[in-house]
Amino acid sequence: MTLSTRMRRVLLLVCGWSFILLGIAGLFLPILQGVLFLMIGLVILSSEYVWAHHLLAKLRQRFPGVSRTAEQASARAANWMRRLSRQPPPD
Repeated sequence: MTLSTRMRRVLLLVCGWSFILLGIAGLFLPILQGVLFLMIGLVILSSEYVWAHHLLAKLRQRFPGVSRTAEQASARAANWMRRLSRQPPPD
């Protein structure tokens, strides 16, 4: 595993778990959107963890409205990760 791959993975995990923690805090604090942060965290972590991918798939099946939000979050997260790694946008 190269250094850039390792750094990307660490950044991805830190970002995903940060969103999960913000989501948990948001469930109890009225100023944060807890469910949104949890979804973003799951979308980010689903590329690294099978359990997050399965949980996200179950949520998408059960709540189709959440599925649209997850797709938007996934696109934003991919865009953000591309910008961080300085990769050109896909054609």
